[in-house]
Amino acid sequence: MTVVLKAVGIRLAYGIPVFFLVTFGMALLVDFMPGSPAQAILGDQATPEAVAALNARYGYDLPTLERYANWLAGLAHLDLGQTLFTREPVIDVLARRLVVTAELAGLALAMSLIVSVPLALVTALRQGGWLDRVLNLISSALLSIPSFVSVVLVSLVFTVWLKAFPATGWVSFVQSPLDNLRYAFLPALALALYETAFFYRVLRSDLVGTLREDFVLVARAKGIPKWRVIAPRHVLRPSLTSLVTLFGVAAGRLLGGAVIVEFFFSIPGIGGESIAAVGIKDMNMLQAIVALGVVIYVVLFILVDLAYAWIDPRVSVR
Repeated sequence: MTVVLKAVGIRLAYGIPVFFLVTFGMALLVDFMPGSPAQAILGDQATPEAVAALNARYGYDLPTLERYANWLAGLAHLDLGQTLFTREPVIDVLARRLVVTAELAGLALAMSLIVSVPLALVTALRQGGWLDRVLNLISSALLSIPSFVSVVLVSLVFTVWLKAFPATGWVSFVQSPLDNLRYAFLPALALALYETAFFYRVLRSDLVGTLREDFVLVARAKGIPKWRVIAPRHVLRPSLTSLVTLFGVAAGRLLGGAVIVEFFFSIPGIGGESIAAVGIKDMNMLQAIVALGVVIYVVLFILVDLAYAWIDPRVSVR
């Protein structure tokens, strides 16, 4: 336990400077953006005096370092300011949106693993077979399809042709679990297509390499059936290193906000909120979203490093 805590502390020490660097860079954007948040609130017809007064009221006219120091002081008290138009606490809006995005990300990752892992196991055992060739073709196609095309395709198939799922909107799990899943399925599927193809190709490649290792050849020479050799304890577990890394990256990317998917399906998540915040120059919300993204990535990569040691005991977490 002491070794694990020490490893976590070392990785946090690397992550903290990254957090300050990225969030300070976000604070600098206010100085380079055309217009100002006050201009976005008052409109193009506002007088320069009114814009200057509103900028002074909310501190947008302060020097960058002072403005960033004020933001850090608020962060220490979990006060990230208020949204530009509705004047809600940013942390409340962020928490509400994060729940939605986390659900979509969790469903998408679950779909990806449920499909990709079994298929990778089967095709690794039957390399060069018809299923292997077909899945390689399909995975290559899915990897080449951009997200703005995948959302249209899944919507066309499941909404227009099959009429099985609603096109847009959202119902919370608390309101109706069944309706929540109906509304979440299509956006989660759109997110899962790319991840499934990526997970499949990487895991299959690692499984093929592991199957050629000496310990596997010895086990096969002793007459151990293929299904026992490829079981999690023997072949699957040592082949998971690359997949765990990709899983961490994918989870961070999806939790950071799948912008196009959430916008297309009108999902009230982090991605949709970030688009709205950019449009109205809501710097409080944008800086909070960026800070959240940094924290998510740091935490996930700490967990990925710890997972390496669990997968392969030869890997040190120090």
